[in-house]
Amino acid sequence: MSHEELRQHLEHILENAQLMTLLQPILDLVEGRVMGYEALSRGPSNSPLHGPQALFHAAAQHGLLTRLDWACVRMALRTFAQMNLAGRLFVNLSPGSLLDKAFAAEALLAALADVGMTTNQLMIEITENATALDYGDLRQAVSQLRTAGIEVAIDDLGEGFSSLRLWSELKPAFVKIDKHFIADIHQDPHKVQFVRSIKLLAEGAHSCVIAEGVETPSELAVLKDLGIRFAQGYLIGRPSPVPVRLPSNDVVACLQSGRVSVFPVPPGRDSMHMTARKLVMSAPTVASQTASEDVLELMMQYPELHAVAVVNNGIPVGIIHRPALLDRFIGLYGRELHGKKPCSDLMDANPLIVDKATHMAELSELVVQKGKTAFTQGFIITSEGRYLGVGSGFDLMREVTEMQIVAARYANPLSGLPGNVPIQEHMERLLTNEQTFVTAYFDLDQFKPFNDVYGFRRGDDMIQLLARILRESCNAELDFVGHIGGDDFVVLFQSLDWEVRCHGILARFDRECPHLFNPEHVDAGGYHSEDRRGAMAFHPLVSLSIGAVLANPAYFHHYQEVARAATEAKGMAKRIDGSNLFIDQRQTPFGRTLAIEEFEPVEDCA
Repeated sequence: MSHEELRQHLEHILENAQLMTLLQPILDLVEGRVMGYEALSRGPSNSPLHGPQALFHAAAQHGLLTRLDWACVRMALRTFAQMNLAGRLFVNLSPGSLLDKAFAAEALLAALADVGMTTNQLMIEITENATALDYGDLRQAVSQLRTAGIEVAIDDLGEGFSSLRLWSELKPAFVKIDKHFIADIHQDPHKVQFVRSIKLLAEGAHSCVIAEGVETPSELAVLKDLGIRFAQGYLIGRPSPVPVRLPSNDVVACLQSGRVSVFPVPPGRDSMHMTARKLVMSAPTVASQTASEDVLELMMQYPELHAVAVVNNGIPVGIIHRPALLDRFIGLYGRELHGKKPCSDLMDANPLIVDKATHMAELSELVVQKGKTAFTQGFIITSEGRYLGVGSGFDLMREVTEMQIVAARYANPLSGLPGNVPIQEHMERLLTNEQTFVTAYFDLDQFKPFNDVYGFRRGDDMIQLLARILRESCNAELDFVGHIGGDDFVVLFQSLDWEVRCHGILARFDRECPHLFNPEHVDAGGYHSEDRRGAMAFHPLVSLSIGAVLANPAYFHHYQEVARAATEAKGMAKRIDGSNLFIDQRQTPFGRTLAIEEFEPVEDCA
């Protein structure tokens, strides 16, 4: 159609009320019922303007958007009322239409009265599609609607900054999270964090959150566990002229299930995100012509200084290390020989100089490449080429070590599996939800002798083998696999066939680990190496022990209690030769006192 023909066609559609309303249900995840429907408008099925994008684009091009919005609202109200649907009706309006006098509160009240609906049944859903918004006028329009008893919602939160600004300005009753942040949320830790943050913001702003675009039970389960109250999407119901009134059996089963979702865990928090700026030590500088004895006096005034930077006009040209300077002055006639000479004679003219934005990992590599001197005398830190301060190798080592320790608590760098903090968080969620689960503690037997004979690199290969077997043998959506540290792992099973999986893991480990041994050691069933007393002894091949505890919420209430019981079960498993599973069959009484800060790896007793 030509431009003019398209305009005439749209005029015809509006004059003859040829729009069609599809309704998509919005589910209350707490009560398990449909709380309302969103109205979605379409043009005639045989028209080039059938699709919503084409329809509203044509209306915007021809200055008919407000008229189209009104036609859509009237058709939605009529359809909703005729079907006698329960709950609220969400109708979409652009900010431009909301500000148009045609949509004054009185006009909406009259339209509601025409179809026998009340104000609390209507929810105006604002779709942000304008490049410039007058927030003052929008606040006034929303205030007038609210006075009339009509609330508003904001669509597609997260799509852009303007949607957040709208939320702040208009204080809507509902905010809808854009479907981009819901798709595959069970596999994306950043989306989990985004939705969790939006929920917290909504609670503070007294808004309710609706998650859009829910298409799988896995996505719905994560949203439920995150505490999101309302959801919308194909899983719950597709847009239809005759929408579903009740959730499907699959949806009901998901909502009623006591299973706790396994949230994806973000990568370890390592030194990649830290920069040299954190190591800056503000320190006085000297110029290259400064007398060496003046530098010595400066060192005496600042005993904590490990080095002094030599800077000319703000640009570092060298560094003077404290021991190197003192060595020159300690000897007989040291001051007479060197005191009046320029300090440039004593400086290292080729120091390590890094920008403040240099990442810790990169800085560590530069220090190693530079050699021992860079570690002992330190380095100079600049900002856009100009002197900022000095840094020490000791501070760098301390910072990197601390970051590695913290990172390992979240994600083990060797296996990539979640560390102690996520393990504890997931177990506490299971206990809080009163979900029965199995805690299985995995530990390698005879691992120290293996390391002694084959070296730590082969030991890492063994740990990575076990990590891979655990990942591939568990249900990623039900079973949480964590790496406590060293050769100790834990799986929090919700899979009903957990015992079968454990036996499968044992069999697969015994089948795959022999390739990490020399053939003669496999044939002999072991090898000789020093025991813990320093005497030579025969050690069998590495095996795998599993201690399993059924964590019944009737008996276990705290993370520490489960951790202690699992550690005890693991200890029992290790008393048995070869790879085996020990299941703690005891029921723990309420009065039993258990205390442990976290899972603690127990040394191999063999």
